[in-house]
Amino acid sequence: MLRTNPPRVSVIIPAYNSMPELTKCVTSVMEQTLGLDKIEIIAVDDGSTDGTADELDRLAHTCPSLRVVHQANSGGAGGPRNTGLDRAGGDYVFFLDSDDYLGPDALRRMVAMADENRTDVVLGKMVSVGGRAVPTAVFSHNQPRTDVFSSAAYRTLGCWKLFRRSLIERLDLRFPPYRNCEDKPFTAAAFLNADGISVVADYDCYYSRNRQNGNNLTLTAADLVHRMDGTRLCFETVARYLEPGPRRDQIMRRHVEWELCGPLRGLLPKESEQQARERFYPQFRDWALSYVTEGVFQQLAPPDRLIVHLLRADRYEDLIAVARHAKEDAARGNVVDKGRVYWCHPFFRDPVKAVPDACFDATDRIPVRHELAEAAWTGDGGVLRLAGHAGIESLGALEPTTRLILRPRGFSHPDVCVPVTVRTAEHQPIEHTDEATGFLVEVDLRTVDSGAPLGAGMWDLHLDVRAKGVSRTVRLRQARTDANGERTAPPRREVVAVGCSRPGHEPTTARPFFTPYGNFSLDIRRTEDEPVCQVTGTAWDPSAPGTLVVSGRLTDDAARRPGPTALRAEGDSGSVREVPLRYAPDGSGTGFTARLPVRKLSPGRWTLTLRTDEPNSRIPVPPLKGLTGTRWFRAARLGRPYYAKPLPRGSKGAVVLRVAPVGPAAALRRRLGRHGSGSRP
Repeated sequence: MLRTNPPRVSVIIPAYNSMPELTKCVTSVMEQTLGLDKIEIIAVDDGSTDGTADELDRLAHTCPSLRVVHQANSGGAGGPRNTGLDRAGGDYVFFLDSDDYLGPDALRRMVAMADENRTDVVLGKMVSVGGRAVPTAVFSHNQPRTDVFSSAAYRTLGCWKLFRRSLIERLDLRFPPYRNCEDKPFTAAAFLNADGISVVADYDCYYSRNRQNGNNLTLTAADLVHRMDGTRLCFETVARYLEPGPRRDQIMRRHVEWELCGPLRGLLPKESEQQARERFYPQFRDWALSYVTEGVFQQLAPPDRLIVHLLRADRYEDLIAVARHAKEDAARGNVVDKGRVYWCHPFFRDPVKAVPDACFDATDRIPVRHELAEAAWTGDGGVLRLAGHAGIESLGALEPTTRLILRPRGFSHPDVCVPVTVRTAEHQPIEHTDEATGFLVEVDLRTVDSGAPLGAGMWDLHLDVRAKGVSRTVRLRQARTDANGERTAPPRREVVAVGCSRPGHEPTTARPFFTPYGNFSLDIRRTEDEPVCQVTGTAWDPSAPGTLVVSGRLTDDAARRPGPTALRAEGDSGSVREVPLRYAPDGSGTGFTARLPVRKLSPGRWTLTLRTDEPNSRIPVPPLKGLTGTRWFRAARLGRPYYAKPLPRGSKGAVVLRVAPVGPAAALRRRLGRHGSGSRP
């Protein structure tokens, strides 16, 4: 049976001597909750000799969505992936290695994330099976829409991700014919050109495992000869798509650390003298000279700075000596001199070696242990009490000069510094006495800024940790767990007045909160900017097609300002439609709902706000997670269908709905799809 609608996802599986892991790999795709009518599986047998080809053919007989391609061995995973790409017809492409497998709901979640946020690449949480290393930093929390500059996404360049196929075809991306590092340039190019990246971190999507026979390509082709071409292409890819400057430096740093310094330190000494000196060393040196700018150099750890310096200075013998003794030298400790911390490497201040101190400066790399154990308002309302523990590793107790820093985010204002009281050992738990010292600080937000209240805006709290003359500034962070195994809670979110009636100072309020990374911040707002209500839900009514239900509640600020009375839809043409809010008859009078018949709106873009009785007062309805598009028929069942879907938020942060008729081709595909679908030839 022919497939009547294109698949949402093409899953490409390169397979070479993949038994017995192959069966679980393929069946994990066949069992996806997204449904086989929305998936095509393209498995490419790359000249296997162990029964992989027969197993793929057997599975194909049981699953019309599985297509099997047999080809001569290409020597790597890139070739069969390219074969799959040439045949893929899905909106998205997912690359799945034949020794790995997917969680049952993985593709549905990743496709939904890409659809809802209009992103080009989606990373699904990876899970280690049998001890195989997987990235973890990027999966700390869900990220509906991010990029490589504001997330840890670029730290994982494996291709086991969901890619929008139009991005791949627009860039004409294919995998180079290398046995190792073939996927890094591909993923790097996609990342650097993607219109948004999403991260699914709340579900185990991808299970990564080592083969029973130990024949993973990352293990059998791990030497330098199989890495160098891919590494060169990584550097060239970044240079191609990013202009020189801080953004390029940020991305280049990853490749300098992982593709240059790491393999040089770990693999170059294992090569023969001739190969190391004549074949590989010149390439490493060329990369150091061409791509390690001063901006990149300053971001590197001392061991990597030393390697780059020796490469630049063309000191092969010293470089090999450093690489051969890297493990033992890493444990040599540090020395403090004039407020700086230096790595005690044998080359440090050796007059014969004459290596600059900057290559050993570890001040900004010394771990700082810190946590916020208590955050609360004191009795008089405007004073924030913060207590916790902090210390610089191996440098002993805090100095009394340690300070709390309130730093503005996104606006110009000097840092506001507050002295910290250092607490003695008897006032802190035993587990902190060796590594950190207790601290206590009370911040009167009404007078903290040289006698004035803290100004309106977002303020991030930092701790300037000082010990033995060394200063390290870090974000004030939530404790992982307290004595009961719970995370430290932020102070209550009720409005706390920090403004005053002094001339020239507007009344303001403070709201403390923890960021998704556990960092502590303050949101200071002018009192009149405080919202009188909070929208808690937006959803389509399943019993009334084309009807949007908006729910919310009043905040404490509504006691002194008028609350909303109507849900307002304003079209780009100036047309307006309003429906009244209905408050819950529970006695509290704080919860409300509104039902907007979107099906009655004319085609166009409509911005949703809540109207109050204050003149020109509009409260934006935010684009809450989970609101997707909907369809309905304007007249009878066989009439022309219409749709409404949320667009990126408008200029005032409100959700914008696009209302339009469904195109004839899309309507036809939808109708045909209701009568069943088959597989593509």
